[in-house]
Amino acid sequence: MENWANGLKDVAITITDENGNFIDMNTHSKEVNLKSMDDNIIGNNIMGCHNERSQEIINHLLKDNIQNVYTITKKGQKKLIYQSPWYKNDGSFGGLVELSLVIPTEMPHYDRDKK
Repeated sequence: MENWANGLKDVAITITDENGNFIDMNTHSKEVNLKSMDDNIIGNNIMGCHNERSQEIINHLLKDNIQNVYTITKKGQKKLIYQSPWYKNDGSFGGLVELSLVIPTEMPHYDRDKK
């Protein structure tokens, strides 16, 4: 089966295990996070790619199994960063998944709670 995640052109998916080691990245994640598509960081720890402030946040996410959601602007693009725990089939903490989605600067918002 073809890896559907590699077909997402504006969504970077990066996954770590419970210790913060990279276990998977889709093609777009590799394009935006690696210097070369030939680089391989699978098995490396996420801490080596982040500054001290980010490391503190990541440690908190790994320790407390919580999510972190925010927006950034990078290279002229607005992005939603969604970092969330994922869980193994047995319910134990598996690690973190980060979705980085390019979003429009302005976009509609619909309130689905309104009748």
